[in-house]
Amino acid sequence: MKAQLADFIKDTPEGKEAEDIVRRCVHCGFCTATCPTYQLLGDELDGPRGRIYLIKQVLEGVEPTESTQLHLDRCLTCRACETTCPSGVQYGRLLDIGRSIVEEKVARPAGDRLMRSALKHGLTSKLFGPAMRTGQALRALLPEAIRAKVPERRAAGAWPQRSHARKMLLPLGCVQPSMSPNIDAATARVLDALGIESITPPANCCGAIKHHLNDHDAALAEIRSNIDAWWPHVEAGVEAIVMNASGCGAMVKEYAHLLRHDPAYAEKARRIVALTRDLAELLPEHVPTLIEKLSKRQSERVVFHPPCTLQHGQKIRGVVERMLSDLGVEVLPLAESHLCCGSAGTYSVLQPELSKQLRDRKLAALEDQQPELILSANIGCITHLASGAHTPVRHWIEWLDARLAD
Repeated sequence: MKAQLADFIKDTPEGKEAEDIVRRCVHCGFCTATCPTYQLLGDELDGPRGRIYLIKQVLEGVEPTESTQLHLDRCLTCRACETTCPSGVQYGRLLDIGRSIVEEKVARPAGDRLMRSALKHGLTSKLFGPAMRTGQALRALLPEAIRAKVPERRAAGAWPQRSHARKMLLPLGCVQPSMSPNIDAATARVLDALGIESITPPANCCGAIKHHLNDHDAALAEIRSNIDAWWPHVEAGVEAIVMNASGCGAMVKEYAHLLRHDPAYAEKARRIVALTRDLAELLPEHVPTLIEKLSKRQSERVVFHPPCTLQHGQKIRGVVERMLSDLGVEVLPLAESHLCCGSAGTYSVLQPELSKQLRDRKLAALEDQQPELILSANIGCITHLASGAHTPVRHWIEWLDARLAD
């Protein structure tokens, strides 16, 4: 697709990147078949191809409207279209550029601005933890819409105290320590069982929340802060930076791209990305050891929900399912495994109707064969699915931790 960029953007790094991405699109439409919002709405402008066309118009100088903004807002940024695209269109990066321009040109209603500001600052605030604990204590009294965002609190268990020669960095993120601290503790215990010590820097947002809400400068500040906090451990020789939330992992793996023009951080960001490994990348090599440690018991029937940030963002597909099978689990097949569950960061708050439809469609597929357990790999997906599931929903590392404890 050809693009004639307007003067305001054509000589900028963002303009050059956007033009290259747009030119890769051959308008074939394969992406629409795997786009969740197109599947629901059937509107060309609510699919990747239509949104690329809208962004192309904006880049060429056409003034965006509230309708333009709405169609871009409805995108989940699940990136299933990138997995499908035969031309390698980096749609997610183009969408970031397009949304940023539209955000500057189209004023949002006051209520919308207030909600987005509350999400940007509230979810990443130090006050989020106390607020979440209060919500969990009063969960039974909360309205259904709020209760769906507040998971039941479960005991995290003891953090391992042993020291090991092998050391890895385990960033705790912003919302997970408050919503489900058991995920981090389970991760540390599993690594401990494998002779790996988890080092935890101060909890901080990876930058994804602000970035996807178009506050790119604030997101970059969080990214630089993380690099500053992690860098002494990198210099001390940690083997890896372990991610147990696939959404955070996908974001951290973008650090080098986002800071590529920053002379003070570009090289550090490349090093951070090179060290970053999702649990699904780290643990398969340890399967023989894990098999030796696991007790013999009847195989469980589980189904794995692969988050979009794992399968489309990080391009890690089928790894967890194979590992679970190797560990003796009966992993049930999942129809439409490529489709988003509707969580998508703050999407379930900003687009609740579409999000709920996608959640219910995903749960119908997940629970179709009556599994004993639904497993996933991202705190947002787990919380979102659990709000409507009849089956327990857990992080797969929690399952593994429990089996090792047996």
